[in-house]
Amino acid sequence: MITCPWCGTNYVEFQSNCGKCGGPLPIPPQPGVAREEPLLAPPPAPRPIADSFAWKLVFSDGWFIVGMVFAILGGTFSCVGLSLLLAVVTILVGIPFALLGFAFLVGGGAVIFWRYQKARTTVRVLQVGQAVRGEIVSVEQNYNVRVNQRHPWQIVYRFQANGQGYQGQVSTLNALDNAIQAGNAVYVLYLPDAPENNAIYPHP
Repeated sequence: MITCPWCGTNYVEFQSNCGKCGGPLPIPPQPGVAREEPLLAPPPAPRPIADSFAWKLVFSDGWFIVGMVFAILGGTFSCVGLSLLLAVVTILVGIPFALLGFAFLVGGGAVIFWRYQKARTTVRVLQVGQAVRGEIVSVEQNYNVRVNQRHPWQIVYRFQANGQGYQGQVSTLNALDNAIQAGNAVYVLYLPDAPENNAIYPHP
């Protein structure tokens, strides 16, 4: 039985990516072959990961959800402010409402756009990124942020690319695998022409 690490869908036989969410599935160990270490290398690029998988990533991203909340508040405040402005009698009350709503809407929209572009880059890294061994530096929960009664995990990792050291970070609201612990080895995918664009594999 193979379980998708992204959405939990089970498969009897191996396939390269999940039919439900588009995420990459780990290569199962060969039966009867003793493995010296359980860390599995990513399959060679290009990896069949759907572009729509970016939405799966953003909806588990704490910043994206915060941006959505601000955008909804901004839309509500803007509608109330415009209604008060049209009533003329309450025009002095409507101006601050409309300005505050517009500021929230623009700020929330900017965060949403930023995180969606980041998710698209991550999908690109997962599709065609070059694999290298790295190490998890720290795994901590951010108790300053709370979304749907959950605190996001902050995973910091490091790796070497083109003779230079890099450090990456990923934030997720998903439950973490037991292998995601400080000091453990992890595979990192990165774009050869821009190693600052990277992600751990499989993405949590």
